Amino acid sequence: MDALLLARWQFGITSVYHFLFVPLTLGLSVLVAIMETIYVRTGDETYKNMARFWGRLFLINFAMGVVTGIVQEFHFGMNWSEYSRFVGDIFGAPLAVEALAAFFLESTFLGLWLFGWDKLPKALHAACIWLVAIGTNLSAFWILVANSFMQEPVGYVLRNGRAEMTDFFALLTNPHVLYQFPHTVLAGFVTASFFVMGISAYHLLRQSQLEPFRRSFRLALITGVISSLLVAAVGHFQGQYLVNAQPMKMAAAEALWESADPAPLALVALVDTKDQTNTFEIKIPALASFLAYNSFQGEVKGLKDLQAAAEASYGPGNYIPPVAPVFWSFRLMVVAGLWLILLSLYSLYLWRRRRLEEKPLVLKALLWSIPVPYLANTAGWLMAEIGRYPWIVYGLQRVEAAVSPGVSAAAILTTLVAFTLLYGVLAVADVYLLAKYARQGVETTPATRMLDNSGEVSLWI
Repeated sequence: MDALLLARWQFGITSVYHFLFVPLTLGLSVLVAIMETIYVRTGDETYKNMARFWGRLFLINFAMGVVTGIVQEFHFGMNWSEYSRFVGDIFGAPLAVEALAAFFLESTFLGLWLFGWDKLPKALHAACIWLVAIGTNLSAFWILVANSFMQEPVGYVLRNGRAEMTDFFALLTNPHVLYQFPHTVLAGFVTASFFVMGISAYHLLRQSQLEPFRRSFRLALITGVISSLLVAAVGHFQGQYLVNAQPMKMAAAEALWESADPAPLALVALVDTKDQTNTFEIKIPALASFLAYNSFQGEVKGLKDLQAAAEASYGPGNYIPPVAPVFWSFRLMVVAGLWLILLSLYSLYLWRRRRLEEKPLVLKALLWSIPVPYLANTAGWLMAEIGRYPWIVYGLQRVEAAVSPGVSAAAILTTLVAFTLLYGVLAVADVYLLAKYARQGVETTPATRMLDNSGEVSLWI
């Protein structure tokens, strides 16, 4: 294997691993802030205990995200120096703002929140976790601003073989980030909601600490229903935008080789990249046109025509991304999302009728569905990044032109193996710690413990 392929694998593995922690951080920080806010407003100690319990799990996840995220910065200088040389003035600006304004904000106030229990005034302490939540989501915004430039370059000029920024405001209002940011944040709320619902379901099945976990479940259920529906809606509009902004990516996501009007949607397909055809497919007529244009009429460009157009614009070369990974990543994301929507709606139906705890199979399904948002998030990220190939900066720089010329394949292979093994150990440690503290449950005060054990507090308060 050459250095380019190894560098791509290394960045892909470390990025996927890091992104496992990001969505939960985005959503769980807000849920913890809501819990503590309810405690401040009502004085109900149960919500204080809930905030401390879920805050502990948030801290474990946050720490792992920080450790794995630091590695990402080194990739740009070590393995992708030509990329950094070409676009560093633009790409580095939002990352610098993220570190100085957002990350410092969340890390500083997370420390105050962690060590400020019973030391800071209640309202001030709750404000700390809200600032953590704001900083966390601001971090996501700035990182997505940087990524969106790679997807859709704006606000730049090419000068002396480099891309230089001409309009910082154009970066902030990049149409790509206006879709990507809400989609990512809402996916974080879905991830956190099912994380909280799954762990709460575990305790409800065991009939342990019913009061705090009933309340936790209720909050997460409402958040999960709303956010799962919204993330699907935003994803639909984002797909319609990409039909024009990145038609090659969307054609690959549909494994659509020939342009069609109306265009069918392939539910499943066996992709033959060599002969540029699908040897088998089950498709629904005109559905791809409907998803793209809200009409059963409308041409969706196929990969062959888009390849010809790309060659006319950029010169000879293969501009078709790996079709099978993009096609199946898109379907995994959609199927996982549909499962989460249906499960949350059915759980809401049972909750409204006070029959949820009578359905152990549903509670078990919620518990075992904790990984499903992670699968959806990873699949969506893979589709977004692989679907851009062969561009590292869409239309400006190809991936092979971005790799460091002076780094050997042997050096990259060594660090690739080392990082993969290290991340494997960290994964085991993370799952162990989360499972350990999740099983322990909420540390209750004597007053709330008495209420919980008495069984007199209603599930639906």
